Amino acid sequence: MPPKIKYINADDNYRLLITFDNGIKKIYNFSQKFIDDRYQLLKNLTFFKSVQIEPGGYGLFWNEDLDISENELWQNSEPT
Repeated sequence: MPPKIKYINADDNYRLLITFDNGIKKIYNFSQKFIDDRYQLLKNLTFFKSVQIEPGGYGLFWNEDLDISENELWQNSEPT
């Protein structure tokens, strides 16, 4: 089971800087997701940076249609 998300910061290069509840910090390059049509809205940097943590740290979301799980972020991000 992946750790839960504690803190999040979205930067100007479409990267998510994530701190998990186990203290590990990782970087997820979100630009890799832009090949998926459902993530096209996130090319708008202001919208991308409006990311929020799901209650309980189970993922991230931008609106009711756009989200990403803590498992995806944990498995496919790089340590800082």
